[in-house]
Amino acid sequence: MNQATVALLQDYYAAFNQQDMETFLSLLTDDVIHDINQGDREVGKEAFAAFMERMNRNYKEQIVDLSITTNEAGDRAAVEFTVLGEYLATDDGLPEANGQTYNLPAGAFFDIKEGKVARVTNYYNLNDWIAQVSA
Repeated sequence: MNQATVALLQDYYAAFNQQDMETFLSLLTDDVIHDINQGDREVGKEAFAAFMERMNRNYKEQIVDLSITTNEAGDRAAVEFTVLGEYLATDDGLPEANGQTYNLPAGAFFDIKEGKVARVTNYYNLNDWIAQVSA
C-alpha cells in the first residue's frame, strides 16, 4: 500500500464531502480523465469542474466507509465506498427530484501521476439508484 496515494485519495474525498471545489480540483492533473458511470469520457480539469457544478446543483452527497487499495508504486488505486445522497433537482433523463434520499454502494479506479489524480473511473448500479429515488 502506498501511503502518499492513500492520503491523496482521503483528501480527494474529504474535499468532495465538504464541497470544497477549489481543493478538490487542485488534486487533479490539468488533463485528468473522468470516466462517468454509464456515460462518456471527459478530459480536462475544466470539464471535471463543469461536471461537479452540475452534480452539486442536483445532488447533495457524502462519501462514507472508504476502503482504499493501491499498488506498491502508488500510481494506481481502487476505492470502495458508500454514497449517502439527497436528490435535490431533476437531472436530465432521470426521474423527477423531490428530495429523495439514497444509500448506494460504489467504487472508483484511479491513475495517479506526480501526486495528483490523472484518471478516475466511477462505478455504481444506476438501476439501484433509480429504484431508490423512484420509490
